[in-house]
Amino acid sequence: MKLLVTGANGFLAQHVCLYLLNKGHQVLGISRGPARLPFVDRMEYVSLDLSDAEAVKNLAPAMGKPDAILHLAAMSKPDECLRDPAASRLHNIEATAHLLEKAAAWEAYFLYSSTDFIFGEGGPHSESDTPDPLNFYGACKWEAENLVRNSGVRQGIFRPVFIYGPVWPGLRGSFIQWVADSLRAGKTIQVVNDQWRTPTFVGDLCWGIHQLLTHQIQDCFHLAGKDVLTPYQMACTTAEVLGLPTSLILAVDSHTFPEPVRRAKKSGLQIQKAMDALGYAPHDFTAGVKASFGQP
Repeated sequence: MKLLVTGANGFLAQHVCLYLLNKGHQVLGISRGPARLPFVDRMEYVSLDLSDAEAVKNLAPAMGKPDAILHLAAMSKPDECLRDPAASRLHNIEATAHLLEKAAAWEAYFLYSSTDFIFGEGGPHSESDTPDPLNFYGACKWEAENLVRNSGVRQGIFRPVFIYGPVWPGLRGSFIQWVADSLRAGKTIQVVNDQWRTPTFVGDLCWGIHQLLTHQIQDCFHLAGKDVLTPYQMACTTAEVLGLPTSLILAVDSHTFPEPVRRAKKSGLQIQKAMDALGYAPHDFTAGVKASFGQP
């Protein structure tokens, strides 16, 4: 397939681009600024601001019209979205609308990456649960989801949560790398133990995305991990896998880190639908951490 991937310099997109290239697909990566993908010589790359409607309209990939658009780019930090709501709408909603117009012109399948932040408390949530965003970022992503659904293009939606996995030079680490780096430096870290998530191993997410792109499935799926864990539990597991001292990890509650936006304490996503319909079979968290650090 010929595939366009937005947000190509980001953590998930770099993993997805490499996964798709290794499956034999042609990939065009789009992001702002220079390419930071170490394997960019194997793909096409265009620096483009997706909020610029005219630039998106005039996009003409060297590989030709893509079969599908995988839209991963987002303004995804809830605090930043609250501080600059106009920018959040521009990058999370208007940019999506511009891409949808291009997908319609190309008659391409459109796969949208959403988030568990569209829900409120009471997780893990199923695909049929009623959205109830607790912050502006979640509200923007929910509005963008509805843009996708009502666009008239062939489209699918997936929702991950708390993504982690391997890193390589130039790729910013995820939570588990922060834990490992801190403990290796002998630092004591405080990690919340009163919020629950279903952390997603990036390799599992790449597999699920590839299934949706290959079959151009027009539905919404939760693609997350199977374990419901607190960040403190995740940090302890990471330390145990790597043989690092758990004594340096201090359990605290969310009041220790006052935040300007509300976040659900009990969040996460149910994955039974993806398991039944796609054959999705994610790693447990311990296995995912081992894979992230190259351990058998």
